[in-house]
Amino acid sequence: MMRIARALLLCCALMFAGVCAAPAAAQKVSTRTYVDSHGTTWTEVTTMQTVLEVPRGQRIAAAIAGLPRFGPFVVIDGAHAALVGEVDSQSPAQFRQLLAAHPGVRVLELVDCPGTVDDGANLALGRLIRSRGIATDVPSGGSVRSGGLELFVAGATRRAAPDAEFGVHAWKDKNGRQPGDFAPDAPANQLYLDYYREMGLAEEEAQGLYALTNSVSNEQMLWLRTRDLRPYVDIEPAQ
Repeated sequence: MMRIARALLLCCALMFAGVCAAPAAAQKVSTRTYVDSHGTTWTEVTTMQTVLEVPRGQRIAAAIAGLPRFGPFVVIDGAHAALVGEVDSQSPAQFRQLLAAHPGVRVLELVDCPGTVDDGANLALGRLIRSRGIATDVPSGGSVRSGGLELFVAGATRRAAPDAEFGVHAWKDKNGRQPGDFAPDAPANQLYLDYYREMGLAEEEAQGLYALTNSVSNEQMLWLRTRDLRPYVDIEPAQ
């Protein structure tokens, strides 16, 4: 019952990036006049309904308008916050500010996570989420891409809807080098393996998840569902 009530609250507050809201629609009316074989004049009116798909970003912006905002984070209620934007060098401090102002927050909803422009800050944010015992949750229709996966893994507990999407690819440093350009035990690769182990993954799970994220180059994106991550990450079933 509590889970259902919270889902309704989140649906109203965030519309889950448009998943719970019907797209806007417009009507197009056309008129055709013709004369049949008996000389009778007929007028035919046709009404067509056209769905107007509002871009995802615009739906999210409209949904979070007026909610307390800390960089890419918004506060939904006393226990729930959401990540709805890109992580940068300021994000760890902004999340600390959020927690200071709203100490009851215990769940971070990953609604729309495009990734990060600062891998170091992203991992620092993940460690902060873990150290504060914050759970991560990807709702139905949620999208977690690139470095957003590290934040999902950071959750003290993790939950994701079956249709949540995860987009992964290899990282790339400022010199254009990717994981395969380094030895497997090089510090650049161990950095992420150490992080996964800190987040509670066993050695085999850490190695497997890291290999999965690096199975496509930085210029590509491998799209996964919740079921694809379960062999490597402990994910509680959606309720």
